Amino acid sequence: MIQQFRKKPVVIEAIQFKEDANSIIQIQEFMDSHVIVSYKDNENPKLLIENQEGVTQVSIEDWVIKEADGNFYSCKADLFNKTYEKI
Repeated sequence: MIQQFRKKPVVIEAIQFKEDANSIIQIQEFMDSHVIVSYKDNENPKLLIENQEGVTQVSIEDWVIKEADGNFYSCKADLFNKTYEKI
């Protein structure tokens, strides 16, 4: 039997990666951890963050989201804006 389900509302904490040193410092403080900045592509730097799945790349304008269990992951800005609203 097919049933329908609605995703339960969940409050998250998140911070957006902007291309400036202050943003990187804020993300490090948010994660209580160091992050690595990769400049392989000088036009498009990436943050490399560790989580339960290994190392995740965060592009400029992506959001770093903290899950309830303390794990961090990245989310593209367009998907974040469709999924979450500011409270």
